[in-house]
Amino acid sequence: MRFGVYMFPADYAIPPDELARAVEARGLHGLYFPEHTHIPSSRLSPFPFAPELPKEYSHTLDPFVAMAAAAAVTKTLRLGTSICLVVERDPITTAKEVASVDHLSGGRVDFGIGGGWNKEEMENHGTDFSRRWKVLRERTEAMQAIWTHDVASYHGEFVNFDKIWSWPKPVQKPYPPVLMGGDGPRTLQRIVRYADGWMPFPQSAAELSGKMRTLASMAKEAGRGPLPTHLFAAKADADELRRLEDIEVYQSIFYLPPGPAEAILPRLDKLAQVVRRAA
Repeated sequence: MRFGVYMFPADYAIPPDELARAVEARGLHGLYFPEHTHIPSSRLSPFPFAPELPKEYSHTLDPFVAMAAAAAVTKTLRLGTSICLVVERDPITTAKEVASVDHLSGGRVDFGIGGGWNKEEMENHGTDFSRRWKVLRERTEAMQAIWTHDVASYHGEFVNFDKIWSWPKPVQKPYPPVLMGGDGPRTLQRIVRYADGWMPFPQSAAELSGKMRTLASMAKEAGRGPLPTHLFAAKADADELRRLEDIEVYQSIFYLPPGPAEAILPRLDKLAQVVRRAA
């Protein structure tokens, strides 16, 4: 099993390039950045994970800018989004950003995507919250078409363009792994239809194992190969990590609260110690 970390690249935290060097130096596999373009000050949408919305949600850098900075100072570290809010993005522009970072990094991008939770944030970008999943699918499929065809087109309800040229193409073929975030009633169906792996919310190995078996069965029935699981916000506990490895979780990704280097580097050292104990 592989190990990674994710952190909001906040404007007050350790810079992405310095963080990336530290993560790679400690032998970890991946570094992942969440995304919010903004947070509406109305705060009508309740934050689903805690009573108060953390400061970093409105102070985060663009994830692709952060990934590019990280790519420039590392050699082997995987770099990804956790998650990219595709429902708030133009698919042609986003396809270009993903492919550009994959090109510059030599093929080290993981493209985590999801539907999001903030209704007003999406509406500011022109997306109806109730239609976000169909918007997500069409925009993702359109990007996959751009990445895999020299002359690409897509015709859907929400995305519609005739033949276009767009380079660079991703180094990874057919394109960087698309990892679906979330754990809703239709998440597994969405993964099988248009994603390449799963990035579920934090849960124990016991909770996760049955869902992973279901996903494997659905993938086989659809004629698809293995669809790896990258566990989001994994518990930094050696015994639990061994259990996750036993059920063949591909990667456990630990949360780092954004902060200055003097706070983050000791946390990374402790995570590296847990990983060594779990090995």
